[in-house]
Amino acid sequence: MGLSSREAERRLAVHGPNEVRPSARTSVLQELLRQLVHPLALLLWAAAVLAFMADIQVLGWAIVAVVLVNAGFALVQEQQAEKAVETLARYLPAQAQVVRDGCPRQVAARDLVPGDLLIIEEGDRIPADARLTEGGIEADLSMLTGESSPVERLAGPSLEGFSLLQEPNLVFSGTTATEGQARAIVFATGDHTELGRIAVLSQRTRREPSPLENQVKKVAWLIAAVAVALGAVFLVTGVAVGLPLTDSLMFAIGLLVANVPEGLLPTITLALAVGVRVLARQGAVIKRLSAVETLGSTNVICTDKTGTLTRNQMRLHALWTPQDTTGPGPRTADLVHDAALCTTVTRDADGTLHGDPTEIALVEGAAHRDVPLDPAERDADRSAHFRFDPRLRRMSVVQHTDHGRLHVIVKGAPEAVLPLLTTGEPARDAQDAADALANDGMRVLAVATRDLPAGADAVTERSRTERELRLLGLVGLYDPPRPEVAAAVQRCHEAGLTVHIVTGDNGATAAAVARAVGIGVPKLRVIAQSEALDDHELDRLLGQDDTEIVFARSSPETKLKVADALRAHGRIVAMTGDGVNDAPALHRAHIGVAMGRSGTDVAREASTMVLTDDNFATIVTAVEAGRRVYDNVRKFIVYIFAHLTPEVVPFIVFALSAGAVPLPLTVLQILAVDLGTETLPALALGRERAEPGLMARPPRPGSQSVISKDMLVRSWGWLGSVSAALVMSAFFYVLWRAGWHPGDPTGSGTTLHHAYLTATTATFVGIVTCQIGTAIAARTDHAALKDIGLFTNPLLLAGIAFELVFTAALVYAPPLQHLFGTASLPPDVVLLVAVFPPLVWGTDEIRRWARRRRRR
Repeated sequence: MGLSSREAERRLAVHGPNEVRPSARTSVLQELLRQLVHPLALLLWAAAVLAFMADIQVLGWAIVAVVLVNAGFALVQEQQAEKAVETLARYLPAQAQVVRDGCPRQVAARDLVPGDLLIIEEGDRIPADARLTEGGIEADLSMLTGESSPVERLAGPSLEGFSLLQEPNLVFSGTTATEGQARAIVFATGDHTELGRIAVLSQRTRREPSPLENQVKKVAWLIAAVAVALGAVFLVTGVAVGLPLTDSLMFAIGLLVANVPEGLLPTITLALAVGVRVLARQGAVIKRLSAVETLGSTNVICTDKTGTLTRNQMRLHALWTPQDTTGPGPRTADLVHDAALCTTVTRDADGTLHGDPTEIALVEGAAHRDVPLDPAERDADRSAHFRFDPRLRRMSVVQHTDHGRLHVIVKGAPEAVLPLLTTGEPARDAQDAADALANDGMRVLAVATRDLPAGADAVTERSRTERELRLLGLVGLYDPPRPEVAAAVQRCHEAGLTVHIVTGDNGATAAAVARAVGIGVPKLRVIAQSEALDDHELDRLLGQDDTEIVFARSSPETKLKVADALRAHGRIVAMTGDGVNDAPALHRAHIGVAMGRSGTDVAREASTMVLTDDNFATIVTAVEAGRRVYDNVRKFIVYIFAHLTPEVVPFIVFALSAGAVPLPLTVLQILAVDLGTETLPALALGRERAEPGLMARPPRPGSQSVISKDMLVRSWGWLGSVSAALVMSAFFYVLWRAGWHPGDPTGSGTTLHHAYLTATTATFVGIVTCQIGTAIAARTDHAALKDIGLFTNPLLLAGIAFELVFTAALVYAPPLQHLFGTASLPPDVVLLVAVFPPLVWGTDEIRRWARRRRRR
């Protein structure tokens, strides 16, 4: 009879609508505000305020634009996290057919309530979790289980000892009825369904900031602290040594501007974006910029087997029969022919086979062994068909023979078929043979038959059909590993990465594939039933650093448990997945990797990276790219930080001389360096090729700072000090040549004013030319420049050319001279600053050579 309309309304008020509800979203305005108060963004705001205070409106607005563009770009990236739940919601149908007030009617699927009587017909999308009360269907549960074949669902009692998804009388929201008709009572709607549970898990497993995001914040606070402290100290110092308050204040403002690397945030953002584009061309689509860097710190990869490590091209590889094991013969011919008959493969007009890859392999294997099968004739002779049931792990068909009899064929996992044999059949020998084939990496199926007597009644019940069988033999199907995977796994091991396999396949088969590609060196552990692992045992297993593990017969929940356990151990995890219920594990892993070809939309939305070729080797390529990007981020941080010293030293000289030495650099010239000449070479360093030995280094700890003590010594202490000495020598050279002595006035209207403008211009140009030497030196951290080649980064050469043209325009174009306070440089000063690049690079090359020699 179903529910009454009045009762349905009451239950709708109690249980709520039948829909996957997204969590409350943070408003776009709040998200934008969060990006605008990022520590590095705050420093940029401070730089903009200082620019406005110095009455430099154009550059002030330019800095504001940089902040807004970066905030908007980051905001777009953050919105990706909420799309997985929206995609899940699209799996629910708009309408459902129910019995209300004793009559069938169409209602909105969102209005379904527990207790509703559903009418399910072939082709319907199931709108809620329900228990069949009448009839039966074939249900496609692949979005929940990953099994490609539909499963039988019949009205009947529940069975003990099985999970909810394996219950033979349950259907689930979002799945599809491919055959049959049935009625079912709804027992769960909305967030309480299996689909809703996945959505809730996806929402609860929030993404955490990447190591780079955390480190950039630390760097920003470090810069802020240094800048503010120096500004305050030298403001007090300037007043103490007798400088006027206005001069001391100008000095403090200049010092703060000199310490704020205005180009750092856009440079990091654009370098990561470049990394994303490069990886996209190599088959890995990255959905979050910071994930590129996270890949570089990954130290554990948890991968599926089929299609990722293997080609997903199943082939009939081996046969075993109780009597005929030496080669082709009557028994093997019967085995191959009956195995092909027990399939649902179809063939289109051009001869292409369609269906499950395992069954296609059986039909193609029969054709290769001169026992071809015509799917149309097979179906015409078919009397009954019981589809593959993942709970029973077998399928069966009943075929008409030429003699008018019925021929039963049962195909499935050996442990599911061998117990159905008649007494005396060689079950023990068959099991031993199945184990041997599985140990060789094959998927093993047992094929058994039974002939029904002439005139036997039509077969209607599965349990009465699949009994008293005679074993024909075993077939071994082999999905070969991808040829490039073994080399990729070796690169993982050389790079210090651990590779675990998490698969629903048989343990022996997965272990054989693992050994074939080199996983498990030096030690491989196989967990045959990984669903049974408790947290304590999982922690113990994952704590063994020298062991790689095959988690066999695993479920998506196993993936989530493994990801959580690895995170608890401080590992940076990349996890592959393709099903809807892989979404929580993909969210939880630092890098969720979805399959572009075989994966579901939900998995792709929940992931951080999508493999367009479903290939494990692409993950390793992405890890290498992540390491290269991280190294390049450190390179341009060295490059940017190296300019802080020559920008700060002029103000220190000005303060310590109590104004006897005029200010060698203006605030506007500092901003011209930080936002003008610096940016393009820094971006070009983000495209630098990898140094030799990149994948021979162990993964860096996620807690390792992007800025190390060695980097600070190199940038501020070595490259910066050399650059500061050179630019100050250029400044004093110009003044002394003009007859200047400490304390002489250089202000507007004095005889030395033009010489002073020329001297500050020499300081500015000297910093730019030192930038060129620093950029060349920063291309390598350890190796000599000859190891990577002087001309192997054409973008850097173009960036250097741009900054030279830009600098020349500021120095020689009259309108820009007036704006930036510059003056044309005489030839001898040009020649002087022209030797700065080889001096800066050469001294750093000597330092790196000495360090390599000490290490050897």
